[in-house]
Amino acid sequence: METNGFEYMNLCPEILRAVKEMGFEEMSPIQAKAIPAMLSGKDIIGQAQTGTGKTAAFGIPLLQKLDPNDKSLQAMVLCPTRELAVQVADELRKLAKFMHGIKVLPIYGGQEITKQIRSLKGGIQVIIGTPGRVMDHMRRKTIRTSNIKLIVLDEADEMLNMGFREDIETILKDMPEERQTALFSATMPGPIMDIARTYLNNAEIIKVIRKELTVPKIEQYYYEVSPKMKEEVLSRLLDIYNPKLSLVFCNTKKMVDELTENLQGRGYFAEGLHGDMKQQQRDRVMRSFRSGRTDILVATDVAARGIDVDDVEAVFNYDVPQDDEYYVHRIGRTGRAGREGKAFTLVVGKEVYKLRDIQRYCKTKIKLKPIPSISDVTEVKAGKILDRMFNIMENEDLSRMIDLIESRINEEDKYTSLDMAAAFLKHLMGDERCETEIDRAYGDFGDTGAEEGMVRLFINIGKKQKIRPGDILGAIAGETGIPGKLIGTIDMYDKYTFVEVPREHASDVIQTMKTAKIKGRSLNIEPANRK
Repeated sequence: METNGFEYMNLCPEILRAVKEMGFEEMSPIQAKAIPAMLSGKDIIGQAQTGTGKTAAFGIPLLQKLDPNDKSLQAMVLCPTRELAVQVADELRKLAKFMHGIKVLPIYGGQEITKQIRSLKGGIQVIIGTPGRVMDHMRRKTIRTSNIKLIVLDEADEMLNMGFREDIETILKDMPEERQTALFSATMPGPIMDIARTYLNNAEIIKVIRKELTVPKIEQYYYEVSPKMKEEVLSRLLDIYNPKLSLVFCNTKKMVDELTENLQGRGYFAEGLHGDMKQQQRDRVMRSFRSGRTDILVATDVAARGIDVDDVEAVFNYDVPQDDEYYVHRIGRTGRAGREGKAFTLVVGKEVYKLRDIQRYCKTKIKLKPIPSISDVTEVKAGKILDRMFNIMENEDLSRMIDLIESRINEEDKYTSLDMAAAFLKHLMGDERCETEIDRAYGDFGDTGAEEGMVRLFINIGKKQKIRPGDILGAIAGETGIPGKLIGTIDMYDKYTFVEVPREHASDVIQTMKTAKIKGRSLNIEPANRK
């Protein structure tokens, strides 16, 4: 295989085989620095953003240090949210695919604890967990930390923003003194450094400094969406802007396949392109795209290298790119040869912070736009059809058609030719979609007494249940993935609590938290009484 740097680190053959299968083309800067340091046994403090390859940076040395014959808990990774915990666990499982006997388990709030206890009894060597649920298991003695060799704090700054500092310190105090600790954080505020000084031993500080990038003059916009609404929002943007050719970028091959299939199911001329395809398939897809038979090319970053098509009018980042450089390469596919170009990015939850990093590094402005409504899409589609109709009326002989319509109208004297034209327009536009969940999600909650741009929610638990504001903040952020910084005022009373959340996330919070629990208590959550 081509050299990617991993084979020079004395890793076990099973990990090298997994790295090759996962398609790592080269080590990222954080991997090149962190992996040797961790393999040598040092504590480390790694400053790196999400999407820089840091999961593999700590995951590879973590797995290398495990003893597959020892069924006790040997390593733990703390994450701020259940989504990140699941994502990290998936990545570690892929890296450990050929390491027989290694078991990785994500544990987080919102999932039945009895199910997790059952899994833990089966012998788990690596736990990826959120602080609250890890603490819960430690209190129940279902997690025993005496044999832990390595603990990783992933996105430590975000865990502190969500109010988990006390939990983190409680967990670290229970760890064996003879252990290795790695802390990863995008920023290094004072509290992070306090934890590092207290709980890490002569830590090596690793910083990844990336060059600043500039982007060409392309109109750039982003839309804040929930994960389940991404496909609908992309469809609306495709309908409204109707680009001649467009590129849609996904971060994984699996997502390329899923999105391509779903777009085709919606009637779009879309094809996928990724590294698992044979060269013959790739050539066929590219010929179809260049000739215009395919309007939409859905691709991964690696597969899109070398694509040189001048007529791409729009680029859609269905997934926020994993690296700032990728963003530049993606949007550079449009606006070529003096043409106008547009770039659209769909942002979920805390990815908005990643987008801010991209703007800073790329010295560019990416503007927030409201999600198009169904009526916006309908109006644009109708306008385009009517433009085509007027072109036909001006340039073609319609006498035969007029005769047919007049004949039918005369038979059905209750209709006019205008009724007939309206029916034709509706038929050509297809069935209008009724109000969807996305319209309701961004709809009007009325005046709930919140700050501008926020919705005030009522929760049926309070001080008498020994709940703290930090518990509310941590639960909402952990269950929904919304950054703790975005959650507003929390007013706590004896038997209930009011909390303010961004209006665009309110529906998701209500829906998600209905099935969540705080300290074992089920919730009733709804918009506060309107004034």
